[in-house]
Amino acid sequence: MHPDARCGSSLLLLTLLACGVADRPPATQTATDSAPAAAGTSPALMAYVTNEGSGEVTIIDVALDSAVGTIPVGTRPRGSRVSPDGTKLYVALSGSPRCPPTMPDAECEKLRADKSKDGIGEIDLGARKVTRVLPGGSDPENFDISQDGTKLFISNEDVGEATFVDVASGKVEKTLKVGQEPEGVKLAPDGNEVWVTGETAHDVTVLDTRSGKVLAKIETGKRPRSLVFNQDGTRAYVSSEVGGTVDIVDAKAYKVLKTLKMPEGAKPMGVALSPDGKRLYVANGRAGTVSLVDLGTDSVVASTKVGTRPWGIALTPDGRKLYAANGPSNNVSVLDAETMQVTKTIPAGELPWGVSLGKAP
Repeated sequence: MHPDARCGSSLLLLTLLACGVADRPPATQTATDSAPAAAGTSPALMAYVTNEGSGEVTIIDVALDSAVGTIPVGTRPRGSRVSPDGTKLYVALSGSPRCPPTMPDAECEKLRADKSKDGIGEIDLGARKVTRVLPGGSDPENFDISQDGTKLFISNEDVGEATFVDVASGKVEKTLKVGQEPEGVKLAPDGNEVWVTGETAHDVTVLDTRSGKVLAKIETGKRPRSLVFNQDGTRAYVSSEVGGTVDIVDAKAYKVLKTLKMPEGAKPMGVALSPDGKRLYVANGRAGTVSLVDLGTDSVVASTKVGTRPWGIALTPDGRKLYAANGPSNNVSVLDAETMQVTKTIPAGELPWGVSLGKAP
């Protein structure tokens, strides 16, 4: 796929040496730390922004809406997930070249990839440093993590595969064929299935998380990028960049129920669902907007201008704030999720790709 492809008070600058990793140590870690939370207070909510161009993660304090640190992580960080216990951040790293949108896929594939840089970086969020790099298959782009934090389910873009990894042992359990150029990965709420979008296959592959068996192939709009489930797992919402649509899928019957057309010029990418399941937020890529869809009427009720080509988005657990990573703008927009007004724009690194939220350790 072509990627269309700071600080709070009392900051202490730490230079952290990278921990050794067999055969391929991560780059030297440098982190800027904010002051720790006072004893007895609840952990702060943080937004972790992967910067594909500068190879780092920007840490944003959600209460302050200010960047409070950075962590160098490796080459082309894209997808990320916070561990269920909030102590670790996992980041997909890739040694494949980053090609401009105008370059044909065939030409991009001819450029040399450094497969030694592929993997899933594991970051200790307390120390703010990479502690090891897990295998992630070839050119990992995105992934999800099991509810107990023991398994990773990863999309391998350049080989049309999905990789299952055991976190404790750091070993690959399964490598499975899925649709071409897989990107979006999402576990169903019950944890029994993992759905993987195939960008150039224009479909979603549904895999059994235990056996790896293909349970279904669901045809979608053109170039599906991301997906999200409602809380009970009966519906899935799949964005399609080239199609300019979002498909509403019956997640039990594996059937598209309805296709929603996004505003003119929209290239839907990241999606997020409100906690009550009534509102869907869609990053519209090259249109430079984020749209709000009322799922009661299945209609777009607002579209807000943010930075250039918003990629990944994330909604706070209370559903009140939305964060959008604006790739070429090198910043993150903060939106009031109710009014859809931009409340702040936060500088990030080069080409912010996605956002993950988690409590500070």
